[in-house]
This record gives sequence, structure tokens and C-alpha cells, in this order.
Amino acid sequence: MSLLRIQKPKTRKGKTALLEKEPKVIENIKNALILEGRKTSANIKDLLKDIATFKKPNCKVLTRNNDITPFEDQNPLEILANKSDCHLFAFGSHSKKRPDNVIMGRVYDNQILDMIEFGVKRYKSLQEFKNEKVNIMCKPCLVFNGDQWAKSDELRHIKSLLTDMFHVEDVETIRLQGIEHVISFTLSEDLTIMIRSYKMLLKKSGQKIPRIELEEIGPSMDLSIRRTKIASKDLYKLAHKKPAELRVTKKKNVTRDGLGNVKGRVHIDRQVVTKLQTRKMKGLKKTPEEKKAARKLKKAASKENSSFV
Repeated sequence: MSLLRIQKPKTRKGKTALLEKEPKVIENIKNALILEGRKTSANIKDLLKDIATFKKPNCKVLTRNNDITPFEDQNPLEILANKSDCHLFAFGSHSKKRPDNVIMGRVYDNQILDMIEFGVKRYKSLQEFKNEKVNIMCKPCLVFNGDQWAKSDELRHIKSLLTDMFHVEDVETIRLQGIEHVISFTLSEDLTIMIRSYKMLLKKSGQKIPRIELEEIGPSMDLSIRRTKIASKDLYKLAHKKPAELRVTKKKNVTRDGLGNVKGRVHIDRQVVTKLQTRKMKGLKKTPEEKKAARKLKKAASKENSSFV
């Protein structure tokens, strides 16, 4: 019988590190673990290096070779991810059966949620493009081309995984000059994923809106889908569950349009127009003669009512 070992901090620094690993209402940016298998090719080493460049500083790179086969035994990979506090991983390997192999995946609750094995058909590294690059921590604009991404659950999971892998930070508002980096994902008919990276250039157009040009800065790669391991629906639903503090309660008669504008509907009682309070002006005031005549009419009406009684 194995007892669960409870990790207790001995120093203040250790207590801070354990508190950082605990679940939060608003989670931190997902860190990525970059590691190599027992044998890797030059293309795979360059590819992992370029992924680490995109993820800096939210990544941890292991320089030693690791004798790990994630699809056969995922326990060593889960231990390394938990030790490094990483929720994403990219594992590169090379063999005669599966040359130029890359496995990308996600970790939830110290266990692998899902992972996809890609084969690299064509690769051109970041250094082979001799032009100016974008700054580190520049938030990229992710563009998924084609309607085939929504044709099956497997492709939807791959799209979600690629979004997490190349995503940097959530932003609520953005200005046009702030979009500098564009990463394009195109899915062909034979299910080849073509990934291209561009720098956005704003040129003069003679109008208020500038003319936009895209300059490829690398890396450029074509990936084929080899093996997949997708989480069950129950585990996937649990991983996407929002805490109660972040749930938006639906308000009655309040809606939002496609642009995020709030529209509300107000129900009021039927108004009596004759009793509405209008603006008081001297020109609208009654003269003394009109007031005297109104009093006489009021007295005559009261006398008529008393006579009927």
C-alpha cells in the first residue's frame, strides 16, 4: 500500500514556489517544456529551438537527451512537466520508423490531457530567413485558414492545441500598430498543416488606413499528422470548467451584439401625458385673472356636486 506523500515547504522560498503551483482563479500564462528524445536530427533541433524562441520567457528547455517514448509510457514525461511546472510540451525525436518526429501536447492535473504526433515534411528555420525579426514577447495574431479545421473532432483538438502552443497572452483591446507578428496555419486537402510566420509592415497608402504587407520571417514548416491521443469528453470538459468567480450570470433583458455592445430592454408603466412635469417658464404661468376664473369654476363645480347629493 503506497501512501500519498504530502510536500511541505521548509523555507519561505519553497512556500512561495508551492503557492505558485496551486490552482488559481485566473491562471498564469502556460509554460512550455522543450525536450529532445534519445536521438534527434538537425531539423528537429532547429525546430525545437525556434519554438522556444516564440515561447520565451514562458518555456523551459532541457538540453540532455531523454530516453522517453510518450505514446508507450507517458509517466516520465508527466514527472518532468510537473517538476518544471509546465502545462505544454514539445518533444522531438528521430528514428528509422518515424523520421523527423515532433510530439506536442498539454498537461492537466499532473497528467497528459492530449498529445499529437507530427511528422516534419519540410522545414526552414528562423535563421535561414535573412531579414529583420519581431521582438520577443510580441503577441502574435494566429490565423487558421480553411474550413476543414471544423470537419472532425480530431482536427478541432489539433487547432486548440496549436493555439495553446503558439499563444502568448490574452488581450482585450489592441491597436493597429500593435499587430506586428502573424502566424498562419493552413490545412490542405491531404491534411498537411502548413505553418508560416510573417512580419506585418504598415506602408503609406495616401489614406488614413495604411497599406498592409506581409514579409515572411520564418520558421516555415509542413507537418503531417501521425498519431493522436485525445482525452475523454469528461476529462476534457473538466479541464475547460470555469471557476464560479469567473462565470458570467445572465441578466434579464440584457443582450450583447457581435461587437460587444450592451443592449438593454426596460419595461415601464403606461404614462399619463397630462401629468408630466414640464419645464417651468414665466411665459407659461397663469395670470391673476386666469387664476380667479379657475377658482370660480372650481367652486361652481363643487356646488353642483353638493346639490346632486
